[in-house]
Amino acid sequence: MCLGMFMAILDIQIVVTSLPAIRDALEISADRMSWIQTAYLIAEVIAIPLTGFLTRCLTLRGLFLISLTVFTLASFACANAPDFESLVAARVVQGLAGGCLIPLVFSAVFLLFPKEEQGAATTMAGALAVLAPTLGPTIGGYITETYSWPWLFLVNIAPGILALIAAARFLPREKADIGLLSRLDWGSVLFLAAGLTCLEIALKQGPEQGWRTLPILALLGVTALSSLFFVRRSLSRKEPVAQLRLFWDRNFAIACGLSFLFGIGLFASVYLMPVFLGLVRGHGPFDIGLTMLVTGAAQLAVSPLVVQLERRFDARLLTGIGFAGFAIGLAMSGFQTRETDFDEMFWPQIVRGVSIMFCLLPPTRLALGLLAERDIPDGSALFNLMRNLGGANGIALVDTVLWQRAPFHAEQTAQGLLNRDPAAAEAVGLPVEMLPPPGVEPTPEEVAFIEPLLQTAGLVEAVNEAWLLIAGLTALGLTILALARRSPS
Repeated sequence: MCLGMFMAILDIQIVVTSLPAIRDALEISADRMSWIQTAYLIAEVIAIPLTGFLTRCLTLRGLFLISLTVFTLASFACANAPDFESLVAARVVQGLAGGCLIPLVFSAVFLLFPKEEQGAATTMAGALAVLAPTLGPTIGGYITETYSWPWLFLVNIAPGILALIAAARFLPREKADIGLLSRLDWGSVLFLAAGLTCLEIALKQGPEQGWRTLPILALLGVTALSSLFFVRRSLSRKEPVAQLRLFWDRNFAIACGLSFLFGIGLFASVYLMPVFLGLVRGHGPFDIGLTMLVTGAAQLAVSPLVVQLERRFDARLLTGIGFAGFAIGLAMSGFQTRETDFDEMFWPQIVRGVSIMFCLLPPTRLALGLLAERDIPDGSALFNLMRNLGGANGIALVDTVLWQRAPFHAEQTAQGLLNRDPAAAEAVGLPVEMLPPPGVEPTPEEVAFIEPLLQTAGLVEAVNEAWLLIAGLTALGLTILALARRSPS
């Protein structure tokens, strides 16, 4: 089950690195290229909250086998897509199946294992869930530089078949309640799909188009109205699509809030590092991935320790340590220069990698450890949805900072150069002696030379501001954690 989930999460990252190769092969225009990724993300975020209801209908084993089969077949269809439309359609199907695989694994932790083994099972699931985004650039970069783009999807086939055979053999059989599908509230599904789709598109396009433009405001308006209708219908139905009443449980609601904030920090950090290493340092996808492996190595190294600590200490204490450390690790990256590279990024990654496991495993117990067995599938779906929504919001915040602040900082640096400011000269990598005297206008040749340096300097400052912003948002987790009650350990 962890293998299936790992493939679903990894598929997001490895495709990003090869979008230009896919664009050239299928002759896709630049303005449509991002939809290869957006289609998957929208489908995935719609499927996640439906997982609880589908588990009640098809059982844990049945839904996992169906989802993994569809995911594997859709991967094959993606690899053999002849044009843009076929690829996007296959990505939608792949995203719907992949979205079910993620919460099913965390449900299995609490449904299939006795309490004394849940810590180790949660660690395995959690480590792979957060390791996949870290490994994605490395694997994607290697595939891009070594093989053709269809292998981004063909790599899912063999693991998918192995996971299917193992799951069919070992997952316990239960009696399905197919009749429950006839009571599916399609109105709620429609409102859920409309709200999440509009939200994802708004978060994708808002930073570039501007949050106050009419199309973005319209998308956010549809999101708000759809969400309101979805909540009203869900709370009034005997068999709701999502058990929103679970949010009345204080620990569950707090854990979902922590999951949202953790998603902001996790996905935004995985997004920011390639932006800096690619655009500022000029590294390729594979080299970027090798740099980011430090975080993954730290995650794996600390996982056994977290299992032992979780058996002995209150989940609130461990969660507080995790969020404090993660916020510090994010803030440590907020003071980069244009020369920052692997050595300077090493210790911030170590701090974040160690802290990530504390941010994921204890909150999972806070969210699901006290729920009744019948509520665990719905709880897992909502808990994982919040992390994905946090990630989407985090990336949108980062993009907003980069789009709006990078030009501002470039202009400020340009003014500093005209005034022969040493700090501005250092930011662009020029000695003060090379700058024209005050009051002397630079020549067109000098402007053409300095313009890329100014853009890089502005981007560095904007990236630093983005790191500090997400560090502050992550630190908010410490304030809401204080409201949680003690959970069993």
